[in-house]
Amino acid sequence: MAGPNAPFDLFGVSPAPIMIVMGIVLGQGFLSWTHRQQAAGKTPLLALEVIDSPQERAAVYAMFAVVALEAMLNFSVPLYIQIVQGRTPLATTIAMMPFNLTVFFAAMLIVRFYGRFTPRQIGRYGFILCTVALLWLAFVVRNDWSAVPVLVGLVIFGIGQGSLVTLLFNVLVTASPKELAGDVGSLRGTTNNLAAAVGTAVAGALLVGLLSAAVLRTITENPKLPPEIQAQLDLDNITFISNDRLQSVMEQTTASPAQVAEAVRVNTVVRLRALKIGLIIMAGVALLAIFPAGKLPNFLPGEIPDPAPPERGRNE
Repeated sequence: MAGPNAPFDLFGVSPAPIMIVMGIVLGQGFLSWTHRQQAAGKTPLLALEVIDSPQERAAVYAMFAVVALEAMLNFSVPLYIQIVQGRTPLATTIAMMPFNLTVFFAAMLIVRFYGRFTPRQIGRYGFILCTVALLWLAFVVRNDWSAVPVLVGLVIFGIGQGSLVTLLFNVLVTASPKELAGDVGSLRGTTNNLAAAVGTAVAGALLVGLLSAAVLRTITENPKLPPEIQAQLDLDNITFISNDRLQSVMEQTTASPAQVAEAVRVNTVVRLRALKIGLIIMAGVALLAIFPAGKLPNFLPGEIPDPAPPERGRNE
């Protein structure tokens, strides 16, 4: 249902799910229009040959998953560093620099392993690294989050993410004819943009939804926060806020110092729990992405089959 902050509503329903359905319908309509353009001999906006084979579709699905996971992590970790640890945006940027540098170097160096591992193996290992890294972050995260455990998790995730992005783009390029290189680039750009948007939106909705549900349950069951205090709080619009911000809001109510301290404690505990569950869910997404990675090509560069048909002898 549409909340009080919704820009508009459609018969009381939030516009978000309706827009999502419209996006799916428009996407299917675009594919149908593209098929008609090709059947009529016209030039489509995107040559569907780049996603015709199962291997190409698997590469697109895997690319969508890894970019969405990166967007979710890039949303969740800075949110936690700034809100929970109270660091400045500059300090947050510096804290995320090891992850970004790892992605950069992993994307360049993974090509050195193409002669030893098949794309299918690299894809599976990459998503396994992402799963392990996210689970590691979920279990080491604390309110006094130290730098070393976080650095380890971010570096492991960066190795997997950087390796996968380069690998999946190379799979799309090699699986399609050279004259469709422009279409492959367009497909990659569109997939990256859509995945980044979806990943950020899902991470925000997931964390806020988990936090809201946990806070509502914890506060309503807490005898130290009676209904008259709860009525003075906007429990229907709970987001990640710092303890200082919550304390200043609570001080404007009739809550006693003990009740203010209890509300801050609940916010600290539940906020951490929401982040942990969010990271575990992200690890589950990375684990599921191993399935499309298992459909990537399973041959080394020197073993790539020649798609050209054999020449017939003159006497045939």
